[in-house]
Amino acid sequence: MKIFADYHTHTKYSHGKGTIRENVESARRKGLKEIAICDHGPSHMGFGVKIDKFKRMREEIDKLNEEYKDINILLGVESNIVSYNGEIGVDDKIIDMLDILLVGFHFGAKPKTIKDVYNLHIMNYIGKFIPSVAEKARYMNTMAVIKAINNYDIDIITHPGAKVDIDTRELAKAAAKRGTALEINASHGYLNIEYIKIAMKENVKFAINSDAHTPDDVGNVEKGIEMAIKAGLKADQIINVSDEEERG
Repeated sequence: MKIFADYHTHTKYSHGKGTIRENVESARRKGLKEIAICDHGPSHMGFGVKIDKFKRMREEIDKLNEEYKDINILLGVESNIVSYNGEIGVDDKIIDMLDILLVGFHFGAKPKTIKDVYNLHIMNYIGKFIPSVAEKARYMNTMAVIKAINNYDIDIITHPGAKVDIDTRELAKAAAKRGTALEINASHGYLNIEYIKIAMKENVKFAINSDAHTPDDVGNVEKGIEMAIKAGLKADQIINVSDEEERG
């Protein structure tokens, strides 16, 4: 297996170390044909990207797409789930500027209401110590992601299972119905092999991404590919890889 696209990279616009151009040039050196710039949205405390900077990013990416003809550059966002009802931390004005929408759980997210602070944060913390609460938190985490999938046209759910516990099978069923891919994150290690095996039974698609925070890490997905192979995934189940043997 070999990736031809990396759909999850960060830049200086949020908490990455490189510029958009530096990420793109790194992707080109590694032979990628497509890259997505997916910094965090406004709801992420500390380094979320505000709408005026999304406009700047859109302009910058449009110019780079005119400059580079050997790679397609996408503007995206890694948005946060901010409510149990599946609302995410970007509005329609930002979504309308995007080429790709990534969504995931992050504890750096600002929940929409006080009740959501309890449902999405405090419940998960208490669950570390009380099994009955952990079970309820797992259900609520899963439902929040499923509701988000049904509320929005989400392309990829990022690192499911890395931040909070989820019911992988139920998530995979919902994602498969909506055409949403589940990420195998080469940085976080989630989905892990066990979760991949569970999810793949539901005919869901996957994406293997770097979650790069430096230009050098763009396209570095060897750990993700290794997990996919060990789980028994085939290239046609992954949206951004090709089967080298078939191309051979």
